[in-house]
Amino acid sequence: MNRIIWMGIGVAIGVIAFRKITQAQSNLGPEGLNRAVGRLADGLFDFADAVREGMQERETELRSALGIDTGIDTGKDTVVNSQAALRRQPGEN
Repeated sequence: MNRIIWMGIGVAIGVIAFRKITQAQSNLGPEGLNRAVGRLADGLFDFADAVREGMQERETELRSALGIDTGIDTGKDTVVNSQAALRRQPGEN
């Protein structure tokens, strides 16, 4: 009975070791490198999207604070004063 238990433990350790070695080899091969680069690229794209969203939010806050994007609703269409504000010369009000 003891032999069967020890044999089962040995087989389990062998299977676990084989799986770990196979996983390490796949991480070192070209497929593993491709996966690592893909994860890195995805992370960079996510970071760039977050930065763009933050920039857009901040630009909106700044435009509101400076009064550049004040729209007047005429019922038919909205006239945005941002173009007129951009065309003004420095010192004009």
